[in-house]
Amino acid sequence: MDIPSGVVDVILPCLDESGSLPGVLSALPPGCRAIVVDNGSTDGSAEVAAAAGAKVVSEPRRGYGAAVHTGLEHATSDLVAVLDADGSLDPAALTALAGVVERGEADLAAGRRRPVPGAWPWHARAANAVLSALLRLQGVPVHDIAPVRVARREALLGLGVTDRASGYPLELLIRAGRAGWVVRECDVVYRPRSAGRSKVSGSVRGTVGAVRDMARVLLG
Repeated sequence: MDIPSGVVDVILPCLDESGSLPGVLSALPPGCRAIVVDNGSTDGSAEVAAAAGAKVVSEPRRGYGAAVHTGLEHATSDLVAVLDADGSLDPAALTALAGVVERGEADLAAGRRRPVPGAWPWHARAANAVLSALLRLQGVPVHDIAPVRVARREALLGLGVTDRASGYPLELLIRAGRAGWVVRECDVVYRPRSAGRSKVSGSVRGTVGAVRDMARVLLG
């Protein structure tokens, strides 16, 4: 099924994802235009992405938020999406998410992970549950920290998200809530990553680091 609006720029933050990029890029729905933001890869990810036809930009400052923000700066379409490059999320979900925003049903369409067995370690799931509960207490009706999302580019930039590390999606949701955005979640299948181990959920240490970044955002 095609993307409703015709063109959506899909930002894929990337750090050493050469093993998963071909599958992710080939699975993007028609109408999606990939922007792979290389965040210092040493495994040839940028070359793999370019060979697959993606636009590749470099962001030497390490951090998820830095990569996403650079992708937004290079995007040109009205609707933009952010998707992990590790193959854990089905790119086909972008069609439904884009449709929600295109039809005006929400300002931000966010994925809510529905994991297959073995895809989501307990420590990462527990941290996500706590942070989501804190967001709901602030009036943001989510059950996940928006691992994949679609919104309008100018509106996203207008939120003024400043975090350049793992706290970026949490700050985005907080700012969206304060701005009165309508946020709608859509279920997305969450699978084990295609290759390698996740930098965040793949270890307790990675999860602790992400929680530290997000706690800094919450404490503001």
